[in-house]
Amino acid sequence: MGGVLVAGTAGCAGTKVVRGDLLELAVSPAQSGGAAVPPDRPISVRAKNGTVQNVTVTSAGEQMIGEASPDRTSWRSRWTLTPSADYQVTVTGLGRDGRTRTITSKFRTAKAGPSLASSLEAPNNRETVGVGMPVILNFASPVSDKAAVERGLEIQSSKPAEGAWHWFGDQTVVFRTRQYWPAHTDVTFRTHLAGVRVAKNLWGGKNQTVRFRVGDEHISKASAKSHYMVVMKNGRKVRRIPVSMGMGGSREHTTTNGVHLTMEKENPVVMDSSTTGCGPGCPGYYRQTVYSAVRISNSGEYVHAAPWSVGSQGNSNVSHGCVNASDENAAWFYRFSYRGDPYTITGTSRELEPDNGWGYWQLSWTKWMKGSALNKSSQTGPSAGAPAAEAGANAGGGGAPAGSEAGAVSRPPA
Repeated sequence: MGGVLVAGTAGCAGTKVVRGDLLELAVSPAQSGGAAVPPDRPISVRAKNGTVQNVTVTSAGEQMIGEASPDRTSWRSRWTLTPSADYQVTVTGLGRDGRTRTITSKFRTAKAGPSLASSLEAPNNRETVGVGMPVILNFASPVSDKAAVERGLEIQSSKPAEGAWHWFGDQTVVFRTRQYWPAHTDVTFRTHLAGVRVAKNLWGGKNQTVRFRVGDEHISKASAKSHYMVVMKNGRKVRRIPVSMGMGGSREHTTTNGVHLTMEKENPVVMDSSTTGCGPGCPGYYRQTVYSAVRISNSGEYVHAAPWSVGSQGNSNVSHGCVNASDENAAWFYRFSYRGDPYTITGTSRELEPDNGWGYWQLSWTKWMKGSALNKSSQTGPSAGAPAAEAGANAGGGGAPAGSEAGAVSRPPA
């Protein structure tokens, strides 16, 4: 451990100062005379014969947060460091003699190697979204240290919620809340991956920040047996719409059963059976332009206008798998919908797969947690949520809420 300072001051006349009782503070990385520090090395502080009272870490005018141990004899930074950056660490401790001591460490981090590109599939910056909205981060090639990536991802929300990350393969990681987001919640997603080794000889790339807002609570339920869908807004029914779903007889003509999310809106969109394996010349081939289309899966399912099936809407299922509605009702639902609105379908024989579009709510919370490399949930309240089992007291610079807030979560799925 570098940067050790034994700090003490002379006592009053006749008072003997015992060296073994003096406060010692240690900072790592230590004051650097020129050698650069690896960026994936955390900042740590230790106190002997006293406690850590405050830690301030600055780089380019920005502060870094961290957590102190329960007995406040140590502190550790939350995130890895930014490559090619200058840091200053100022630590104040309180000794057993009741006196405060302060030390400072300055160092520069080394340049990182090649980075692994990542892209945010959803949500968009400044987007208003539905209460089921996930955060979906895709990487250009496989990630080998998934736990390190999860530790470098931060979500804050203006209202408390509990959530966790889940990996689908080696290139996509998704954050989902345990229960739906509370309506009218502001959310900030930050990546702190610039100093993280995400794969062999690859670093996490540039840090990014995305802010989005959860709007009104929109919950829709559609039944293939009753042939109606009911749309709720903030707990109140606002529309009951006659619909027609998949005619069945084959898998591709059977509407998927379960909790979907509205994924995007297109007006118009071309429906082509070639996408499900039935190209030109195939019996049942079709290619048709439809309007007011709200996508709910990756297997070609939309809620859309279908004036040709109005006579069947409300009494029978005749579609190729989509949810058909009248021009008026489809246009209304198109205008009404946010991306990330829960859309539940019941009464069919084909279950929605969790990785079919945004079918993430098909997984129980226990199964969702098993897809996390850390196998831990986070609290996403106004202070950034560390994994609940790791959250501790903070010594300066902000911190995470303790795990005792775990019960303050959002509205359960309807």
